[in-house]
Amino acid sequence: MPFLKRNPFGHVLFLKKWLIRILGAVSHIRFRGFNELKIEGSEIIRNLPERNVLFISNHQTYFADVVAMLHVFNASLSGRVDTIKNIGYLWNPKLNIYYIAAKETMNSGILPKILAYAGSVSIERTWRSEGKDIKRGVKFSDISNIGKALDDGWVITFPQGTTTPFKPIRKGTAHLIKQYKPTVIPIVIDGFRRSFDKKGIRVKKKNILMSMIIKKPLKIDYQSDSTDDIIKKIEFSIEQHSSFLKVSQ
Repeated sequence: MPFLKRNPFGHVLFLKKWLIRILGAVSHIRFRGFNELKIEGSEIIRNLPERNVLFISNHQTYFADVVAMLHVFNASLSGRVDTIKNIGYLWNPKLNIYYIAAKETMNSGILPKILAYAGSVSIERTWRSEGKDIKRGVKFSDISNIGKALDDGWVITFPQGTTTPFKPIRKGTAHLIKQYKPTVIPIVIDGFRRSFDKKGIRVKKKNILMSMIIKKPLKIDYQSDSTDDIIKKIEFSIEQHSSFLKVSQ
């Protein structure tokens, strides 16, 4: 039955569609009302393959970054160019968009759990838990779930694994790219940290101009590039290399 059709993670697509519609309608004013989102490069979204696309981005809030991307991606797929004006694009959203998030964060309350159903691939962080630095092995089931999401559609990841700027790129992202060979699309965002609280739920300041720049696919030699090569390419593409820190000061 169409109403019971599920994605590879067992989520009912009919329910997921309505969650995206409702959350999108509620959040839209945060990007075209209280504050304004300037978009560049959204035409790139329309030319991407249906599956095995990995979006890499710097990270400024827990949730607002992802929600903004869902707005921009769906608006672009509906024919809008660098704008999310008129939320009619939410009526038929792309349902195979996922984002990688810490399981700890997505289990932290009712709203995160709702957002998780809308597309989270929740993983256990290997370097931090409950506010403390840790060191534990990668769960192979987490890697498998990310691969499952890529096989089904598009995946958003924040390769620094933190909202603190200019932190090192986690090697796991480079390993994922080597293993699954996705089309890699860099995104650079700014202004979200000034607009929202750290969780990206509460509007902290109004009349802030936020920006989202979508770049062309990253050129990667999946066979010859080492993980260190890929990490360096990621650092430059999402403008988190130390050379950008000097420019921003």
